[in-house]
Amino acid sequence: MSRVASPRDEVLARVHQAIQAAAPPPAIPRDYRAQTAADIEEFIQRLGEYGATTQRVTSDQLDTAVVTTLRNDGIRRLVVPDGIPEAWFAGAEPLRDTPPLDHHALDHADGVVTMCAIAIAQTGTIVLDAGSGMGRRALSLIPDYHLCVVRAEQIVGSVPEALAALDPTRPLTLFSGPSSTVDIEMVRVQGVHGPRRLHVIVAGR
Repeated sequence: MSRVASPRDEVLARVHQAIQAAAPPPAIPRDYRAQTAADIEEFIQRLGEYGATTQRVTSDQLDTAVVTTLRNDGIRRLVVPDGIPEAWFAGAEPLRDTPPLDHHALDHADGVVTMCAIAIAQTGTIVLDAGSGMGRRALSLIPDYHLCVVRAEQIVGSVPEALAALDPTRPLTLFSGPSSTVDIEMVRVQGVHGPRRLHVIVAGR
């Protein structure tokens, strides 16, 4: 005795028939510009346009710059991912994420300091991939303040360059400036989906 086709079977059969009859998709053009100069000043300018605080230092000045910035910004209880140099949180109370801090502890921290995986000059975008010095995604999304250190050699010119250099299987977090959103009345609010204050130190060159 043959089985009566259900409405579901009929829908799936029609979908299958439509797919079989469809023409192959056209080739996606890849002739867009994939490389451009990694302009550090453009990167800093873009971040400033988004509301981030930025500064540029030499590699030799980095340790002192991080400690001074945290002190001047009033950051005492500091979330510290694995891989952050101890010299960076001298004078602060480090909150280490081993074992993982709960959301309450992250919310009541003064801020977090991280490194980055790569940065994009054209868009002023910083990418974290949960590697050493960055930690899991929650560390950079819940605290109200984020100090991010970007090495000059980590800055690439364009988005295609950045995507080609990143591992797509890692948990990538991309941000350009402090977290902000606009409601239906076009009122801009910062700190809704991430840190309200972003301070970026670009080191090197």
